[in-house]
Amino acid sequence: MKKLLIFLSLMLSAAIVQAAPVEGVDYKKLTPQATEAGDKIEVLEFFWYGCPHCYTFEPYIKAWKKTKPANVSFKRVPAIFRPDWEIQARAYYALSNMGVIEEMHIKIFDAMHKDKKKKLRLNTKSSLTNFVVKHGVDKEKFLAEYNSFAVDGMVRKAIKKQAAYQIQGVPAVIINGKYITSGSMTGSYENLIDTINLLIKKETK
Repeated sequence: MKKLLIFLSLMLSAAIVQAAPVEGVDYKKLTPQATEAGDKIEVLEFFWYGCPHCYTFEPYIKAWKKTKPANVSFKRVPAIFRPDWEIQARAYYALSNMGVIEEMHIKIFDAMHKDKKKKLRLNTKSSLTNFVVKHGVDKEKFLAEYNSFAVDGMVRKAIKKQAAYQIQGVPAVIINGKYITSGSMTGSYENLIDTINLLIKKETK
């Protein structure tokens, strides 16, 4: 019986080792980029509101945010692969500057993906403006932010980050300016969260 327990313990240990995230498979090293989180470990999520995979990943990242280590700074970065994607990126930053992004973020996602019969595209300035106003956002303040120099700068910075981190698809996660990982690399969003946590531990050490 004792030998059997030892054997099972060894098998379990082997399975854990085998399941550990692997460099080149579950994540990739990048040319290190400067971060904006000071002495904290920066985690960036590149996303697009029109992406169904980003919508599926949202509950995972939301749950992770509640338990992330205190030494971790998390930020979303709207991806801009085409000029028309800038519309939603500008809306994201406008709502962020207004302090209402956390409540509006999931509402935009839900409107575009939750109800397939009623889903909205929200891919124009007018449609996004009408939507956020319907949900209690002040129209004049939103448009002022949307068209502001501050949002211009945020959009330019997002495009530069996207290029620097070689983002090819979304959702993609960057850990401390050094590593990139994604659901397509890890095979599942559960594994993606595990990989994020592993890389945070590597950077903490």
